[in-house]
Amino acid sequence: MNKLILFFLLLTGVSSQSQDSLAVAKSSIMSSVQKEIIVDNSIIKPLKFDPNFKKSYQSADFIYDVKIAEKGIWDRFLDWLSFWFRKIFGLSNMEVSEKYVNLSLKGIAILIVIYVIYSIVKLILNKEGQWIFGKSTSQKIMKYDDIELNLKNIDFEKLIKDTLKSGEKRLAIRYYYLWLLKKMSEKNVIEWNPEKTNSDYLYEIKNESIRNDFGYVSYLYNYIWYGEFDLDENTFEKAQKTFEKTLQSIS
Repeated sequence: MNKLILFFLLLTGVSSQSQDSLAVAKSSIMSSVQKEIIVDNSIIKPLKFDPNFKKSYQSADFIYDVKIAEKGIWDRFLDWLSFWFRKIFGLSNMEVSEKYVNLSLKGIAILIVIYVIYSIVKLILNKEGQWIFGKSTSQKIMKYDDIELNLKNIDFEKLIKDTLKSGEKRLAIRYYYLWLLKKMSEKNVIEWNPEKTNSDYLYEIKNESIRNDFGYVSYLYNYIWYGEFDLDENTFEKAQKTFEKTLQSIS
């Protein structure tokens, strides 16, 4: 029993001594580490900021919020066209469809410009449009009225030749018609009066053949002169031959 007590005391003393030795060692190591660490307080300095430093960061370079622009009516219209182009023509994607839409719109714009230029040139070259350079249409119409009032003194054959040289086929048909009225008046087929209408003259003609011919050339005259359309060469030649044939029948 005594031996057991003695053994226990020895074991406890060894353990206590070991713990004291570890504590001493640990204290020694911490002391050495503290000696190695040198704190240089001169390097650490507090930073000072300009009170207005925020103003330096308000330019566009420092704005990181991306704003998506809203599409206008024209952009939405282009998107709509692109959608239908892709759907109708079976295009691969919207990018390709947009390219086709842009090309189509450019083509339409070019055609519109060409048409406008063509219309302006046509108006300038058209003898009926000479009012652009100072001659009014009313003055030209007045010239026609003067001819009607002086049928007996007009050389229609020469007038028609001069008119055709200038390329005015519609006007030549009008002169053919007035020439025919002059002929019928000279032959007492009708009684000339500038206030009378084609129907009035038609009613006066007693000869059935002449009345039929006059009815037809009156139709041609109204169609060509008052229709105000472009008179092609073929139509003019047919009308010209009809008038000349009727003039010969009156003579």
